[in-house]
This record gives sequence, structure tokens and C-alpha cells, in this order.
Amino acid sequence: MGTGRSTKGTLRGLWISLTIVIVASFAVLGFFGWQIHQKAPPLPQRVITEDGVVLFTLDDIQDGKSVWQSMGGQEVGSIWGHGGYVAPDWSADWLHREGTSLAESIARAEYGQSFEALDAPKRAATEALVQAEIRKNTYDPATGDLRVSSRRAAAIRATASHYDGLFGDDPTLGSLREAYAIPPRSVPDPERRRMMNAFFFWASWSCVTERAGEPVSYTNNWPPDELVGNRVTAPIVVWSIVSFVLLLAGIGGLSWYFAAKGHEEEAPPSLLPRKDPLLQLEPTPSMRATVKFFWVAAALCMAQVGLGAVSAHYGVEGSGFYGIPLAEILPYSVTRTWHVQLAIFWIATTWLATGLFVAPAVGGVEPRFQRAGVNFLFTCLLVIVVGSLFGTWYSTRQRMGLDASFWFGHQGLEYTDIGRFWQIFLFVGLVLWLVLMVRALRPALARRDEQRTLVGLFLLSSLGIAMFYAAGLMWGRHSHLSMVEYWRWWVVHLWVEGFFEVFATVIIAFLLVRLGLLRPGSASRAVLFSTIVFLSGGVIGTFHHLYFTGTPMPVLALGAVFSALEVVPLSLIGFEAYGNLRLIGLRPWVTSYKWPIYFFVAVAFWNLVGAGLFGFLINPPIALYYMQGLNTTPVHGHTAMFGVYGMLGFGLMLFCLRGVSARFVWRTGALSFAFWAINIGLAAMAFVSLLPVGIMQSIASVEKGMWYARSAEFLQTPLMDGFRWSRVLGDTIFAAGIVALGYFLLGLRTGWSLSPQETTATPSLPPPPENPEELSGTPATLPPLAGGN
Repeated sequence: MGTGRSTKGTLRGLWISLTIVIVASFAVLGFFGWQIHQKAPPLPQRVITEDGVVLFTLDDIQDGKSVWQSMGGQEVGSIWGHGGYVAPDWSADWLHREGTSLAESIARAEYGQSFEALDAPKRAATEALVQAEIRKNTYDPATGDLRVSSRRAAAIRATASHYDGLFGDDPTLGSLREAYAIPPRSVPDPERRRMMNAFFFWASWSCVTERAGEPVSYTNNWPPDELVGNRVTAPIVVWSIVSFVLLLAGIGGLSWYFAAKGHEEEAPPSLLPRKDPLLQLEPTPSMRATVKFFWVAAALCMAQVGLGAVSAHYGVEGSGFYGIPLAEILPYSVTRTWHVQLAIFWIATTWLATGLFVAPAVGGVEPRFQRAGVNFLFTCLLVIVVGSLFGTWYSTRQRMGLDASFWFGHQGLEYTDIGRFWQIFLFVGLVLWLVLMVRALRPALARRDEQRTLVGLFLLSSLGIAMFYAAGLMWGRHSHLSMVEYWRWWVVHLWVEGFFEVFATVIIAFLLVRLGLLRPGSASRAVLFSTIVFLSGGVIGTFHHLYFTGTPMPVLALGAVFSALEVVPLSLIGFEAYGNLRLIGLRPWVTSYKWPIYFFVAVAFWNLVGAGLFGFLINPPIALYYMQGLNTTPVHGHTAMFGVYGMLGFGLMLFCLRGVSARFVWRTGALSFAFWAINIGLAAMAFVSLLPVGIMQSIASVEKGMWYARSAEFLQTPLMDGFRWSRVLGDTIFAAGIVALGYFLLGLRTGWSLSPQETTATPSLPPPPENPEELSGTPATLPPLAGGN
């Protein structure tokens, strides 16, 4: 009795702690969201010269943002460091070109020489004049006018002329377009190009113009560029040091906790099931209906990998694919968009389908019309995937109006590229999925047994998945870019990297409990503790994506502190890998789940490497100041996104398919090859190509500036070309693994992945015990929340 009361008290304390963490974290996130809204770079009503000539209007800037989004937006270069990596960061590139043009004008006027011909003292004097003019805040909040000198207006016009030719069809810029993987006439309408130039000017103006009363620009002096006086600030250095110290302190504290609690191990379980408990499982009609989700997810995954190979190749051949003029039909802006969106689609599909598969088994009841609901949801999925991908492609052809492009085409925002109509459709689909989950789990929630806590977390995470995608509906076509980024990272960081992780952790716990490998009480405590630890840093840690997006300094400080705390639980990820590997040897029948468990071990590995090491590589403000928008970001992106979420998707898919075919023995030769090839290929992709390119770019960014690290002048050198071509090795191995996995999955349908031998069922086998006293130990550990940063 005392143990039962103690367990209930522990769970109650954990639930209270989780509630405090969620309420406090979102209060901070909401308050500083309002601060970002208040202190974002102003949008001028007019940009005018000293003589009163109007260069741009507010409508030009806002419609120019829409033009940029409609052609691919963050999938074609980047703004404020967020976006693609083949083309330049347009805010950094415009800023340096405008600064260079202004320096040339001053040098000619003052010394009668070109800027490049000046000696060191004259060059320094010219740079000082450039900085004095370009950094001064001449925005008048009373009138909404932004005044520039005639000399600066000439520099703006010269820069705009370059961009007009680049996005048009100036033949002298053909090699530059090739390097940027931008087709000729990517924006064929001259008026649209003029408006897009207005937006590029404003984005770069925000990067260099000092806030009123502060010696720092709206983007905290990002990007680094000595010519215009953008240098690292003291707070960036100080808060980076604080984040290092907190990381070490957090690792020390968590290690102490594990040392104190983790070694209170009990003896190995004496009553583990002698045979696979899933042999008794008779999948319900709705559970069987989820299988087609996994086939579609596998097909989308293969398409995503193929598009990734094409997108990577555009980095060395911007207009084609091994001589095939593919860019005329599928330019880089489209292939990268589809590559990113398909990753979200297929990974989310595996996780949502796993929820639909597990829920009736947990609830013990098949609700009426559950199968019809699952089938309807599947139809919605197909419509959303096909419709949104077509819309993003058609938008880049520049044949849609700006409003139509926003609603049905391309929003140009990485990970949230699809049009608003498709976003709403997807949100409605997620709400329908939530309804199906609640209906199936309600009987389990009504039972007051030890699984009730897990069921509650299951419902909480399901609610988060459905509701937090609504953050992607919080901006409009003319919303301020700083607020768009704020809400976009709610989707990317909190939806994908937050509540999906809680959901996945709970699902894995249910699977292990169902197999009798974990006690419900132990699983509940482990999941609650993992959720608290992750969300303690993860929610406010969202701010580390917003250091340089027009946000005030406290956002940078909070992002630095809490993003360091995000990495803390990943430092002890080896406990998870060790625990999962131990599962395989507990009983002979557990080997049937060897490969799903191996994928969970891979999740642990990539959590440490991709989310932990590569995540913290770019998380501190001082690192991100020089690295934001460089190839160090896709190192983290690929190893955390595919390495963690993708591997987890594969593991969950295999677990569910194992449940459907529990009475059959799998032939796992192809699956074994797939596992090792996918992991080795991903490692080769990161370490042989992406990381060296990112390191070289980082050195260039420190020495010369962000504009140079992203320039064709630097990226098209033979050395950098060689590094990009070296990616073929990893990509080929990785793709072979994906094909092998697809072959194995297809074999489950056709029969070639199944052995003629059938496992003997044991009808008298009891279900996994719910009384914690029946199992004397807990040999396994629960996977911590996956993904990190």
C-alpha cells in the first residue's frame, strides 16, 4: 500500500511540475512574442531621397515580399540567414553590394580613385564615411518616411539594376544564375522585379540600421560585414559564454541524478512473457486500414530522397541534371521545396498512422465508423500532398496572382511552404485525426489503472500535434517578416521538434508495455520525467532560431540559455541506446523486433550526434552569428531531421507492420542492408561533404563576411566543387538503403519478405501484467524526446 501511495505521489508531483513548465514557458514565449511585434524593424510608408524622389513605398515592400515568396522564397537563397544555401543570402548580398557601390562613389568623389585602388588610410576613411551614412537611422516614425541621401539612392539603384538583370534574362549574368541555380526570367515581370528589389532593400536596411538609441542594428549586427560596420557585439559573446557554462552545469546535474537514481536497478524481470504477446493481437479493421498509410509513406520517402539528390546536384550544375535540362521543368526552387515538404509528409504520416494503429489496441475497443474515419483521413492525405505539391510548382512559374499564390501556391517559407488553403486543409485533417484518437483512447482513460498516466500523456501530445500546427495560420500575406518567423518557428520547433517528440516517446512506451518489456508505472514516470526535462529547455529554446530576425536583445539571451539546456538530456543518450540493445537479449522472441529496436538505437545515436553535437555547434549566438545560413545548418538539419525523425518513423512503421504480421517470420536480409546503408550513407553525406563545406564557409565568414561565404566567387572554386561532388558517395549508399527498405516493405505485401514458417500462437498467454509487483525489474529505458534543436 505504501509503495502504491508513493507511486501516486510521484506521478502527481511530476504532473504538477509538467504543468508549471508548460504554463511558465509559454507565458515567456508569448510575452516576448509581443515584444518582437513592438520592436521589429519598422516598415516605412515611403523610401525617399533628400530631393523628395520616391524610391519605394510600403506597398512595394510588402508586395515584393510576396513576389519573393511566390518564386520560392526561402527555397531560393535566404533572408536573415533562413532558407536555402545554393543562392546567396539576399539581405547579406544586397547589403554588401550597396555598401561597395556607396564606397566606390565616395572614393571617386573624395580621392578621384576607385575604392579598390585606395591605400590603407584612405580606404579606412572611406569605410568610416560609408558606415556613418549607411548605419544612421533616418526613419521618421511621425511621417513613416525613410530618407536616404542622393549618393545612397544611386547605390540603391545600382544594386537594384543588378538584381533586375539577375532575375530577368541579362546574358552577362548567365554564369551567376547558373551558380545560383536560378533559371533565366525566374521573375519575368519587370514590375514584380522592382517590387522584390524594394523588399530586398528593406531586409538589408534592417541588417545595418541601428536601433534608435542603441549602437546595434535591428538584426543584432548580423550579417558580419566589416565594410558596413557589422561586427559581433558584446552581448553575443557574453551570452554564448553563459550558454557554455549552463550546458556543462546541466550535464553535471543530470549525471548526478542518473548516478543517484539510475543505479537503483532491480533484478532482471522474472515473469517476462515467454512468447510474443502480439501473437494474441487480432488487428481491428481500423488498425488494418492504417497499413496503406505506411505504403504511401514509403513511396513519399523514396521520392523525397530522389529529389534530394537532384537538389544537391543543382549545386554543381545549376541548370540541369547531368546534362538533362531538368531546371526548365523542375528548377531548384521546386525540387528543394518538394524535398523538404515530402520529408514532413512521410515522417508525419508514419507517426500519425502509428497513433491510429496503437489507439484501438490501448483502448481495447473499436469505435463505430473508426475504419471509415481512417479511410477518409487517408483520402484527405492524398489530396493534400498532390494538391500542395502542384500548387508550389505552379506558383514558381509566376503565372498566379500574389493572393492566389499565397492561398494555393507557394508561401516561400521553409517547412511551411504550402499555400494557406492547404495549410487549413491539413489542420482540419489533424483535428479529424485527434477526434479518431480520442474516440479510441476514451475507454483506456476511463480505466483507473497504471496505464492511465500514459494514456493522459498520449492524449496531451495528440492535442498538441493537432493544435500547434495552427501556429502556421497566424500570419497573413502582409504580416511583418519578424512575426512570420516567430510563428513559423512555433511550427518547426514546437510542433515538429516538440509535441511530435512527446507523442513518439509515449507511443514507444506503449509498445514496450504491450510487449511486457516495461512496467506501466515505470514507463509513466520515465515519460513524464523526459517530457519535463525536454520542455524545460525546448519551449523557450525556440528563441535560438530568432537571434537575428529583427528581435530585441532579451530574445537572444533567452535563446542562448535555454537552447543550451535543450542539449543537456542528449548528453546521456547512451543510456537509451544501451537499454534498447538489452531488450533484444531478454527473450528469444524479442529478436523478432530486432530491426525496429535497431532503428530506435539509431535514433539515440543521431540524437546525440545530429541534434546534440551538430545542434550545439550552431546554437550559441557567437557560432550562429558567423554560421547562420551556411552548410553547417544542413549538417544539423539532415542528421537531426532524417537521423532522428526519419529513423523513428522507420522504427514505428516496422513495429506496426510487425504487429499486423506477428504470426509470420520476416526475411530480414534486405532490411539489414537497408539499416546499415541508410546510417552509413547519412554519416558519409554529413562528414565527407556537408561538414567540410560548412567549416570552409565559416572560416570565410569570419575572415571576410557572410556575403563572401555565400558568394559564387567562393562556392564555385575547384576545392568547394570537389567537396560538393564528394557527396555522391554518401548519397549513393543512402539511396541504396532506401531502395532496399522499399523492397523489403513491398515484400511484406507480395510475400517475398515473409518466411513460409508461421509462428505458433499461444491463445492462453496472459496479457502483460499491470501490477508492478508482478515484474521485478525494468531492464529497458525509454527513448528520451527525440530531435533536440
